[in-house]
Amino acid sequence: MILDAFKLDGKVAVVTGSSTGLGQGIAIALAEAGADVAGVDYVASPETKTRVESRGRRFLEIVADLSSLEPVPGIVERTVKTLGRLDILVNNAGIIRRQDAVDFSEKDWDDVMNINAKTVFFLSQAAARRFIAQGTGGKIINIASMLSFQGGIRVPSYTASKSAVMGITRLMANEWAKHGICANAIAPGYMATNNTAALRADEDRSKAILDRIPAGRWGTPADVQGAAVFLASRASDYVNGYTLAVDGGWLAR
Repeated sequence: MILDAFKLDGKVAVVTGSSTGLGQGIAIALAEAGADVAGVDYVASPETKTRVESRGRRFLEIVADLSSLEPVPGIVERTVKTLGRLDILVNNAGIIRRQDAVDFSEKDWDDVMNINAKTVFFLSQAAARRFIAQGTGGKIINIASMLSFQGGIRVPSYTASKSAVMGITRLMANEWAKHGICANAIAPGYMATNNTAALRADEDRSKAILDRIPAGRWGTPADVQGAAVFLASRASDYVNGYTLAVDGGWLAR
């Protein structure tokens, strides 16, 4: 049956940025599909833990600062030691800094690029090494953005990082497909999360954004859940190197 292809029974996923927002929503969706979850964030994820465990799945809480590569090996090691294996990696953690390009600082550039691009690649590398060692293949899902396709304004390092996410997702697919690894990305549209709080608080900017979205509303974590389960499951085994927009029609305008 086709619905069986979407089941994640017996699978283990790592989801970064798991405490709130899209990361929390994805962690819950993967658990509902049958996966155990290791949630990674710079703060604890008690609500996510409760909601995953209430669905009958195990949740491993890993508190780690992803602005450096220091915790990367330990994330994979702790997941495998505690949950037994690793099958799915969701690189969701990310930050944004807003400032006119002519005034943008080196620190704001480096802080964003380190979390949004550098750690995404090296955590994917660590996961891919584990997938290859297991001999079972695996799924990597990177969270891209509308700014993987567009330039944006006042967010130069965010635009650069999310353009990089789409590019390295393609590279991962090119190199790792032979190992049974699928690397894809989800590009959420304008979502009601912490990263867009400033935009939603600006009445003029919020109206301009909503006027362009055919769906006429901000997205929610629930809107991304189906795409995440699809890309994590064997239903997407022949989808590789693709960035799927979940944007309410934004890019169609």
